[in-house]
Amino acid sequence: MASQADKNAKKPNIFVRMGRKLKETFSELKRVTWPSFPKVVRGTCVVLVVVVVFTVVVTGINYGLQALLNLITGIGE
Repeated sequence: MASQADKNAKKPNIFVRMGRKLKETFSELKRVTWPSFPKVVRGTCVVLVVVVVFTVVVTGINYGLQALLNLITGIGE
C-alpha cells in the first residue's frame, strides 16, 4: 500500500516535466562529437552512389523480367 507521503506527493505538471526533458536533451547534445564537413560530404556521396547502383540493378532486373515475360506470352511481336 502507498504511504500517506506518497499520496500527498504531487507529480509536476506537464510543462515542468517537458522542461526537464528538454534540459537533459540539450545537455546531451552539447557532449556529442559532430562529424566534420568533409566526412559528411563523403558519407553523403557513398549513400548516393549506393542508391544509384541499386537503382540500376533493380531497373536491369525489371527490364530483363519484362523481356522474358514478353517472350513467354508472345506480346510485342
